[in-house]
Amino acid sequence: MRFSLDLLRTFLAVHRTGSITAAAHTLGLSQPAVTAQIKALEAALDRPLFDRLPRGVAPTAAADELARRIAGAVDALEAVAAEELPTGSTVHLGGPAEFLSTQVIPMLAPLVREGLRLRVTFGLSDDLLAALAEGRLDLVISTIRPRVRGVTAEPVFDEEFVLVASPELAAGLPDPTRQDVPVIAYAEDLPIIRRYWRTVLGRRPTMTAQVVIPDLRGVLAAVRAGMGVSVLPAYLCREDLAAGRLVALREPEPPPINTGYLAVRSGGLARPAVAAVHRRLLDRLRAAGTY
Repeated sequence: MRFSLDLLRTFLAVHRTGSITAAAHTLGLSQPAVTAQIKALEAALDRPLFDRLPRGVAPTAAADELARRIAGAVDALEAVAAEELPTGSTVHLGGPAEFLSTQVIPMLAPLVREGLRLRVTFGLSDDLLAALAEGRLDLVISTIRPRVRGVTAEPVFDEEFVLVASPELAAGLPDPTRQDVPVIAYAEDLPIIRRYWRTVLGRRPTMTAQVVIPDLRGVLAAVRAGMGVSVLPAYLCREDLAAGRLVALREPEPPPINTGYLAVRSGGLARPAVAAVHRRLLDRLRAAGTY
């Protein structure tokens, strides 16, 4: 029995994402078109491939077996087609605004000079990983371990965190972890500060943020101005620490870290442009290791 490549591509997209909607985003098709192609393939095989769920679909045993048999061949054909066609050189990359802006984007300059078209989306890891699974992004730098169907990820770097304040504020702080010390955070629930307190002090922070700025570069500016203390990634405040504009209030050994991941949709590396960006980021991020 022979099937068109389009039917098999659509089947793999649904199998990998677990969703008709996500597969439609990935393929640039409408949901009815994806549904029709899956029904056509099921009719040709005379067996169901997916069980419809309230949210998404679940593959049957027959679908898992079919995916195992065809995935490598379909991905290889996709790669050949992408190399032959002049389209497909735009890569959509997502990640945290601060890390992408200061660390990641400069790494991709050689590829952009060679013709890569890059589109960047900033946001929180959960939202970006959902967009990746739905096909709206090609790659994501995630600060959490992805647990999303159809997405694979590799650990590529560690963020090191530092408790900092301006020299003037630090001089009057015998204990910078007291509850009455003004704290600056990028979210109300103190995500980075909470991790630092738990790792270094063995307890949860109980204070409320004095200032909330949803961009770590803004948090850095506020700390530098003496508004309060905060916990920041070392890559963001290293120059200010070296220049004396900030002071590290504690120097725990080892310092608290958070692992970052490079995530890609299953089958996404079949596109040469995505594979090139993925390969370069893997090499460059791992070369530095800790930020």
